[in-house]
Amino acid sequence: MGKSGERTIFLIDGQSFYASIEKAAHPELKELPVAVGDPERKSGIILAACPIAKSRGVTTAERIGQALAKCPDLQVIRPRMQTYIAISLFITEIFESFTDLVEPYSIDEQFLDVTGSLACFGTAEDIARQLQTRILLSTGVWTRCGIGPTKILAKMATDNFSKERPDGLFRLNFDNIEDTLWRLPVHRMFMVASRMTRHFTRMGLHTIGDIGKLELAEFKRRMRWEMGKQSDIQAEYYWQTARGIDPSPVVPSIRSKLKSVSHGKAMRSSLYRKREDIEVVLLELVVEVCRRSRRHGYMGNVVTVGAAETDGIKSTSFHRQMTLPQPTSLSHEVAAAALSLFRKHWSGLAVSHLHISLTQLVDDDAYQLTLFEDRVKAYSLEKAADEIKDRFGSIAIMRASSLLPTGVARERSEQIGGHYK
Repeated sequence: MGKSGERTIFLIDGQSFYASIEKAAHPELKELPVAVGDPERKSGIILAACPIAKSRGVTTAERIGQALAKCPDLQVIRPRMQTYIAISLFITEIFESFTDLVEPYSIDEQFLDVTGSLACFGTAEDIARQLQTRILLSTGVWTRCGIGPTKILAKMATDNFSKERPDGLFRLNFDNIEDTLWRLPVHRMFMVASRMTRHFTRMGLHTIGDIGKLELAEFKRRMRWEMGKQSDIQAEYYWQTARGIDPSPVVPSIRSKLKSVSHGKAMRSSLYRKREDIEVVLLELVVEVCRRSRRHGYMGNVVTVGAAETDGIKSTSFHRQMTLPQPTSLSHEVAAAALSLFRKHWSGLAVSHLHISLTQLVDDDAYQLTLFEDRVKAYSLEKAADEIKDRFGSIAIMRASSLLPTGVARERSEQIGGHYK
């Protein structure tokens, strides 16, 4: 147990999460290199690779074709996002059998505050080992656990130390931070990518300890010299991170009031050169945005349309918005605004990405009536269609234009986050 008043927080990470789930589902692949991606698209990317594949040089986010060139016997398995989400939620339930303070950080990482659980289940390490065993036996996923008195220390313990240890456990606290974390190069600090690394290097700060040992006032002075007068907030954040200071609690719910509802689609620009083809996708996005808004009980006051265009060499983009006469989540009202914005600002080039969002949200428990349209009937019809889609699938009712070759609604119905369910 930590010092009096200190919290005991875990950040638990699933090793090669997607790939581990697939290897558990295919025991015959246990000794083979496995990666998750679309095997039919050599230009697609690797979403996850098992340790065997990584030892052969395969890396996450590289092209599948490149990975196969390095590792010809790589087994590329199509992703099953719905399965991965279900298993992530199942793991959350395992965590909740030890503590009610569980905060998902990503699909394969979750924070736990086990301070109140130590008296019932033993030391932090005892709890972590019990969790590792239960998750491995239940899902086939090996987990690593960083332990610390703050969320930021637990996260950096996992990222920098737990993943390197055979038992997958490491405790990082204020007593050992100087001998462990501070010795690491500055790019190993949380939220420091290549750009910030270059800034710190120019400032003569090569290790995490170089930042942590400075007084805050001196660090702010250096940051202002390097990055300008507006860098004080950044300076305080990085200084606190280097010292492991993080007062934020583990919050069991990640839900908060929505500020926007949006939907986007990456497109093959070679197929979307004509306005009528592009507008098929635009309308499909509008339908999905409005459906999500109604599901969450919101209407929006502002419609935003974004598009990325290309001539095959150079790319440009635009984002334009329009304030509506009254808040709405009716598809035909949002579509009218979206089409008007697109037609006004589209330059005529091929489109590689479209994005629709509804913002300035208000509750839909009351809505404005108009003299020339029965909005009550319109909402009843849309909600009836929503119920059919919820029961029978999102393509149970579609716009006729979605049946055209350029429609993507049917393809998207088989995906989550752009990947197959």
